[in-house]
Amino acid sequence: MAMTEENIQKQSNAVQISTFESGNEMAAMAAAQINYHLMGYFPITPSTEVAQYLDMMKSKGLHDIELVAADGEHGSAGICFGAATTGARVFNATSANGFLYMIEQLPVQSGLRFPMVMNLVTRAVSGPLDIRGDHSDLYYGLNTGWVILTARTPQAVYDMNIMALKLSEHKDVRLPVIVAYDGFYTSHQKRKVDLFRDRETVQGFVGESPKGYATSINKAKPVTIGAHMNGDDLMNNHFQQSEALYKAYDVYKDIASEYEELSGRRYDILDQYGMEDAEVAVFLLNSAAESSKDVVDRLRAKGIKAGVVSPNIIRPFPAEDLRNALKNVKAVLVGERADSFGAKGANLTHELKSALQEDPDNNTLVLSRVFGMGGKDFYADDAEAFFDMAIEAAESGIIKKPFDYYGIQPGDPAKKLEQVVQPMTGETYKTGLIKVTEDEETNKLKVKIPPLRQLTTKPKRFASGHGACPGCGIFPGLELFFKGIEGDAVILFHTGCGYVVTSAYPYSSHKQPFIHNLFQNGPATLSGTVEAFFEMKERGEIDIDEDFTFVMVTGDGGMDIGMGSAIGTALRNHKMIILEYDNEGYMNTGSQMSYSTPLGHMTSTTSVGKEEQGKTFHHKDTPQIMASTNIPYVFTGTEAYPQDLIKKAAKAQWYAQNEGMVYGKLLIACPLNWKSADRDGESIIKAAVDSCFFPLYEVERGETNITVNPEAKNKRIELPEWLKYMGKSKHLLKEENKDILKSFENEVQRRWVTLKAKHETPYV
Repeated sequence: MAMTEENIQKQSNAVQISTFESGNEMAAMAAAQINYHLMGYFPITPSTEVAQYLDMMKSKGLHDIELVAADGEHGSAGICFGAATTGARVFNATSANGFLYMIEQLPVQSGLRFPMVMNLVTRAVSGPLDIRGDHSDLYYGLNTGWVILTARTPQAVYDMNIMALKLSEHKDVRLPVIVAYDGFYTSHQKRKVDLFRDRETVQGFVGESPKGYATSINKAKPVTIGAHMNGDDLMNNHFQQSEALYKAYDVYKDIASEYEELSGRRYDILDQYGMEDAEVAVFLLNSAAESSKDVVDRLRAKGIKAGVVSPNIIRPFPAEDLRNALKNVKAVLVGERADSFGAKGANLTHELKSALQEDPDNNTLVLSRVFGMGGKDFYADDAEAFFDMAIEAAESGIIKKPFDYYGIQPGDPAKKLEQVVQPMTGETYKTGLIKVTEDEETNKLKVKIPPLRQLTTKPKRFASGHGACPGCGIFPGLELFFKGIEGDAVILFHTGCGYVVTSAYPYSSHKQPFIHNLFQNGPATLSGTVEAFFEMKERGEIDIDEDFTFVMVTGDGGMDIGMGSAIGTALRNHKMIILEYDNEGYMNTGSQMSYSTPLGHMTSTTSVGKEEQGKTFHHKDTPQIMASTNIPYVFTGTEAYPQDLIKKAAKAQWYAQNEGMVYGKLLIACPLNWKSADRDGESIIKAAVDSCFFPLYEVERGETNITVNPEAKNKRIELPEWLKYMGKSKHLLKEENKDILKSFENEVQRRWVTLKAKHETPYV
């Protein structure tokens, strides 16, 4: 974080410094100054930076927070809940579908009254996928029982994170708190902020962690947490929770008043601009409210009494405050970055209408407009258009259209995109040059492939023009694999680099049928596709003369968050292939740690500094995990050994069409995040194989066979010969890290010796 110590201010003896930072940086700074006990997290844009900044600060010794990288957001929420039961102070950050993935855990946390603070960096919920900001995720949180604060600026993000913990732990509240701020608008844009120079100031304001409450680690007073309840007890429980949430209103006001004395910054229940005598107003959350304030000034210069009202807290909903703020307003337009589909208005529109209805003297007309979805920009001109609608309603006393979308653009048929590449079908992808037969004696498949140059005439499965980085190994690896696949394919990519760079609407690089679904559910999705296809074909409802090969492509950590789905799919043994491209990280969200990241390697969440030297545990052996499910065929492959990979692809297709599920893992290069030269990709991958870090083998019908053995050919190299290629691992070659390197070498050797034993002894 670009910290300066200029413009030191003293307010109430609390020294503050001025700097320019983003919302994510300020959330991390507040967490570091509070020095939470634990953060359970999983990266998702645009909240990912919060964990990254905290990891960077920890590597410098700036806080003691235990950062626990989960296997997905559902896991991160469980980690946080479990930690909270001990009485620890707990922190998290998430966005969009990640928030929804953890959402079933959130009512557990609030219903059992365990405090924590979570930053929700708001983003569009897919589908279709859009990584930019709106409030469709936030609105799913309205019924979770959490207190929800909203922060319009990076300054507010910092301040509300400090207030949020004090609010969460208050004896009359004891509920978890969400601090919600706009993805990219607030999370990434730098603004001038003031922050406390010394963490002692922040910790003094927050106070000591409250004692005397039930915890899971009190041996003297053991308690049961989360007991099953019947209706009468559950009603009582929810009533108490409801009362606590309403009490958070007064507690927030008290805390905000205390914080104003300390910081000089005021956060009322409502942020009101020009509302003292307003006759027309807009109601907006977060950054859009800031964009509208200049328009208020322009309209008032013309004699129009305009105002902006924006809540700083939406749970509990500030109904009485809004009734007072809008008492003399003739018309208010409620702009919302989300919709409640089919309800003729989004959530806060109806809550505002309900609040006003309780005041029989209030005649404010309410217009509802959904705007800015998927990060669509909201400019001053858009705010002025909102005011124009409100002014028209105020002057006429009539609302012509109570609910509508604002900013939609109907398509122009004259500009319809024409198909560039004609559909390619089975005959196009059939060479007849690859022969796969069963050997009855060995119970294995025999594969004959032609010289590679004869397969170069086979068309690529992915069209040119995709957005992959220079040197990216995904598509060379995938295209080489598909050289071994004959005929038609249905391909599913879950979220990741391979998906993002090939399917940006309205364009697509996919020449054959393509599906996208989320990280955690790709295997289940394609298994449904497979079974529905065969069922409809059996019923005679579809007429397809030859079967597809169904392939799911996973990567960028997808076999972490999607591991459960993959194992379930394997155990059901659907006729499909799961193909993982392993770039050793979550590259699509900014090179965070994956469970496949090797020991000691640097990522954006496993920093290298005086207190940390990269990832602290060994990489996950996914092929062995999948082999333990007893699927017919498991393999590893790389573009560095092309004949080996093509043969395995041909086997994979045969097994997927005849027996059941196949899993394959390809190691692929990522120069951007491996910090390596673009041209070195194949050399790096070959070195990974030749050092026995990434052995090439197959598990066919339960028997292991090493297909490339560098040791047997006296071509094995030492591990440092591979590590030296990459900036992410060069620090391991330093003398001070020799113990980490030795541990890494020992683990690689242990796995290699185990693999050789399996190769030499069938069924081991």
